[in-house]
Amino acid sequence: MTSVSISDNSSKFPGNTRSSLKKRTLLFRYLAEINLIFGFWYLQWRITHSVNFDALWISIPLLIAEIYSYFGGVMFVIGLWRPLVRQVKSFDQMIPPLPRSEWPTVDVFVTCYNEPPEIVEETAKAALAMDYPPTKLCVYVLDDGNSADMRAMTERLCIEDLQSPLLQQEANRIDAEHSCLLERLKQLENLTPNTQAAEQWLQSSSEPVVNQIATEFVQSLRQFILWLPPNHQSISERLITEKKALEKTIRKKELELLELSRFRYIARPKTPGVAHHAKAGNINYAIFSGETAGNFIVTLDADHIPKPNFIKRVLPYFYTYNLSTGKYDQNQIAFVQTRQDFYNIPPGDPFGHRANLFYGPLQQGKDGMNAAFYTGTNAILRREALVSVGLQNFADEFAKDEKRLDEFNLVGGVSSNSITEDMNTAMRLHSAGWKSIYHNELLAEGLAPDDLSSTLKQRLRWAQGTIQVLVRENPLTKSGLTFWQRLQYFKTMYSYFSGFATLVFISCPIIYFFTDIVPVKSYGPDFAIHFFPAFIINRLTFLAATWGIPASEVWRSEQYAIALFPLLIQAVWSVFTGQKINFQVTPKQRQSGIYLRLVWPQLAVFILTILGMLWSLYRFAIGHLNYPEVHLLNCAWAIYNLLLLSGIIRAAVWQPPKEV
Repeated sequence: MTSVSISDNSSKFPGNTRSSLKKRTLLFRYLAEINLIFGFWYLQWRITHSVNFDALWISIPLLIAEIYSYFGGVMFVIGLWRPLVRQVKSFDQMIPPLPRSEWPTVDVFVTCYNEPPEIVEETAKAALAMDYPPTKLCVYVLDDGNSADMRAMTERLCIEDLQSPLLQQEANRIDAEHSCLLERLKQLENLTPNTQAAEQWLQSSSEPVVNQIATEFVQSLRQFILWLPPNHQSISERLITEKKALEKTIRKKELELLELSRFRYIARPKTPGVAHHAKAGNINYAIFSGETAGNFIVTLDADHIPKPNFIKRVLPYFYTYNLSTGKYDQNQIAFVQTRQDFYNIPPGDPFGHRANLFYGPLQQGKDGMNAAFYTGTNAILRREALVSVGLQNFADEFAKDEKRLDEFNLVGGVSSNSITEDMNTAMRLHSAGWKSIYHNELLAEGLAPDDLSSTLKQRLRWAQGTIQVLVRENPLTKSGLTFWQRLQYFKTMYSYFSGFATLVFISCPIIYFFTDIVPVKSYGPDFAIHFFPAFIINRLTFLAATWGIPASEVWRSEQYAIALFPLLIQAVWSVFTGQKINFQVTPKQRQSGIYLRLVWPQLAVFILTILGMLWSLYRFAIGHLNYPEVHLLNCAWAIYNLLLLSGIIRAAVWQPPKEV
């Protein structure tokens, strides 16, 4: 498993945070510029010299697919133009240090729906074990399924946490401070009658001169006490004020003792006939219900187990030291997203869950343009940013439809406008002027779907939700976003239309094998001169972009980018035809079975491609094959397609190794 940590040298630089360009960025830029030039040269030749006008029904779709791919490549290059590598000192190692009394409160939201309580319990235990003052950390199970078993688990774990040595130590400390305050209050109450008598004596004193010095000293002391802020007319009034302040402090300590119960359960009510907004509504209810109040919110999926140093590694980004005041100021950072990885990926990663390309160069490139994506888990968000942006968006929604008032506590905060609430939330925060950080360190690991059915459900939800955002809040027209932020968001949405281009690319060799119809008029030296330099430099550019990522993982990513073409087409079709799209929770337990039925389009293409090559071979054997060099070129293209499709077909029949 690839794990990235940047904490080893975190104390070897001045300041508390530092960012720099990723290594080999200049090499990538150099290759990218050449790649775009060669690509444009190839496209210019394709448009002006190679279109087969005798078969426009296939030559035009291929040309459009190539143009689509070129512009996708342009945005890919721009998106990686400024990848940032960040370093940060842990929160307790900042210079100068932030006093512990000023450390912010943090709420951890563990979102769940129908997951087994055992999985949620592991995540909750890890969250409670995070290295942060227990009086400033609360963990909430947001159970959208309102499960009795989940509630019982939460109650049991809460009692266990209260009995832990850490909380017992905190309870003893708070109890000792509470006892001292009570003793001081008792002394203050005993002092009140004596003080009143003394003041009366001072006001009507007729003692001999022998006590004049003592009397003047007591009067001076009384005057000095009354001078101390806040001002009072008499010491009795001063004592009353002190008593009230002391009683307030005592109540605060008592509340602090009660709040040691830091593991809590929230199950929102679901009113029939009112939209519930799935995960977004679950989080928003916790924010606006009044049951949570932390300055920052860590969001974790039910199965993502955080590491002990999670909070301390990300909080420093939210603070900037002000030299003029000598204090830390909170900045405009709305959220910090950390990388995502999984602890249950089988050897070979048959389902393509490793995401070191996205949680590496892509997110680092977005970070360089203040466009890092929030991905729903393994992130920390500023409550103030969520609430302010959420309220503004709710006000906009309410202005359009006053009936949405009943959804107030479900719509504000995290975006409920799409089933991919995370990316849409980040876009809204960016459009409101807030900033984001991508912290490339593995601070939590989760469970990946380990069957193809669950994997495809998850990928379909991502695709549909992203296209929903494009339709409902197009980043190209959304106010407040910078040009580069618009580009980063649109680039992601643009990529989900690639299924149509892929269908054209994999169909062309098959069509040629059976019909001898070519979409390109020339496959001779002119084609080779224009195509191969562009193809080779394209691969070198991609190699530079993915430097440091295992080649097997990069290949698996390419396989799924091509092999998921039916799913991507389905996603586009379902959104643009207005089909009802529901949020589907990704199963956390393996759904056993063989899933060839789910990949029948890929199987059909695979079989047709093989049959087409066999047909060409048969025609060559009997001497009826025209232009064998063109068939050879198409065979190479077809074999490449087969290799790309083979990954998902193997995943459809993959079974976990049998336990011995």
